[in-house]
Amino acid sequence: MKFAEMVYERPELAELKTQLSGLTAQLTEAGSYETAREIFILEDRLERHIETLSTLANIRHSIDTREAYYDEEVKFWNAALPELQACKEKWTQALLQTPYREEFSGEYGDLMFRNGEMELKTFSPQIIPLLQRENDLTQEYEKLLASARIPFEGGEYTISQMTPFKNDPEDERRCRAWKAEGQWYKEQQASLDGLYDELVHIRDQMGKKLGYADFTQLGYYRMGRNCYTKEDVEKFRTAVQKYVVPVADSTYRVQAKRLGKAYPMSFADNALSFRSGNPRPCGSADEILKQAGRFYHELSPETDAFFGRMRTDGLLDVLSTEGKEGGGYCTGIPDYSVPFIFANFNGTQGDVEVVTHEAGHAFAYYMNRDRIPMSYCWPSSEACEVHSMSMEFMSWPWAEGFFGKDTRKFLYSHLAGALQFIPYGTMVDHFQHIVYEKPDMTPKERHGVWKELLGIYMPWMRLDGEIPFYSEGEGWQRQHHIYSYPFYYIDYCLAQTVSLEFWAMISQGKEKEAWERYMAYTKQGGSRVFTELLANAGLQSPFEEACLRGVCQEAKKWLDSFDLTGIV
Repeated sequence: MKFAEMVYERPELAELKTQLSGLTAQLTEAGSYETAREIFILEDRLERHIETLSTLANIRHSIDTREAYYDEEVKFWNAALPELQACKEKWTQALLQTPYREEFSGEYGDLMFRNGEMELKTFSPQIIPLLQRENDLTQEYEKLLASARIPFEGGEYTISQMTPFKNDPEDERRCRAWKAEGQWYKEQQASLDGLYDELVHIRDQMGKKLGYADFTQLGYYRMGRNCYTKEDVEKFRTAVQKYVVPVADSTYRVQAKRLGKAYPMSFADNALSFRSGNPRPCGSADEILKQAGRFYHELSPETDAFFGRMRTDGLLDVLSTEGKEGGGYCTGIPDYSVPFIFANFNGTQGDVEVVTHEAGHAFAYYMNRDRIPMSYCWPSSEACEVHSMSMEFMSWPWAEGFFGKDTRKFLYSHLAGALQFIPYGTMVDHFQHIVYEKPDMTPKERHGVWKELLGIYMPWMRLDGEIPFYSEGEGWQRQHHIYSYPFYYIDYCLAQTVSLEFWAMISQGKEKEAWERYMAYTKQGGSRVFTELLANAGLQSPFEEACLRGVCQEAKKWLDSFDLTGIV
């Protein structure tokens, strides 16, 4: 079924609660595993339906945040989902107490019980009003960013539409674009500060009401961290500072020489990889999608079938339009057993990364879309990001079809960008740990923390106040994960590290081995924890120091020897 034909209708919240409560009672009273299993499957179908409806409302709201109908529907779900979570908590308790746990584990694995025990640590009916308010505040933040109309050169642009100007090869124009966008954020700063301050205090209250010292442990449980701890993340941070920051720094020093700029450079100059301009796709949006079709057709029969379905059923919305939420994402629509990709094409390298990165997520969901329970369709978030970031590198043999004459620029900047990203993403995570450990910091103090961390993780950024917002240590407020998905961002860094393992295989001519390991990883869905998924596919854990050390050595060697003759 095409996405446009998928039916959305607001359900009766009371009826959903009644159904969930009834199934919980039936599970408790089940006299045999066969009966318990039937009830388990019915509850899973109900969860799929609830997720389908809430997802359809959110997608359609993302596509046009100005549409009043879906704006109201998202508000309905913001209030309804915490109430349904109370019913789900009772279901999870009943499942954990079932006398048939051994039989369930034998058929479905024990991970759903381990995750269930963790889920119970994230909820209590007493935090429902706080969860509802948190949902409203994150929606308000996303709508604020989507409302941006940035005046530039006689026109008005969304944040996404400003990106090509911010990468323009002409120094003066590029700097003006950064200043224009930074000024828009500065004008919203009172709202941005107020929204985040309230979010931090609400989350801190939730953590304390559930018995934690602050929000951090609750945040880890909410992220489904089931095989590593805060201490493991701290060790990873140390390894990033030791191995990745020096390599990333060296790429920016070389870039400064290429551009004829003094090091460290401004935010505007760091955004330009080559004096002749950053790599750009060689075709229109439709041509990018056609080339993606060729890539997936030739990569494997599975990817061919998957991407054909995405195009045929209108499961991609990628053009940047007025009123559209910023950024990009992939989600699943369980009742229809399909993924959906949302993005904002803007004529930059990122357009190609959408049809590789987000499609990596979508392919993983497609391969696991009918798993039971539904929670096994996706693994935990850092494991999900391996699918997407690694698919970006899988596309390298097809890069010329996407980038034409800019192919060499793309290959170099894609790898350099992967290494440059890890310090930034790690800094985002480090910042959030400090914020939630000290929830009573003022907005000014939070900006000070970010500015200090920039000096540690991104010493190539000049903080001189020339560009409003960004060079004043306030740029974290544009990162919507910090507001909407606390503690998510380190997942990208862990996954990027794993993706560099795949890159190393591909760069050594081992494309077949890379794809076999990728499929071995992907086919497991969410049936194993992150570190087990990696081990089962013969991949190294990013928590092992040798992993970051090894990929950094390989990448540095490749970058230093890559032929950029004739490219300025």
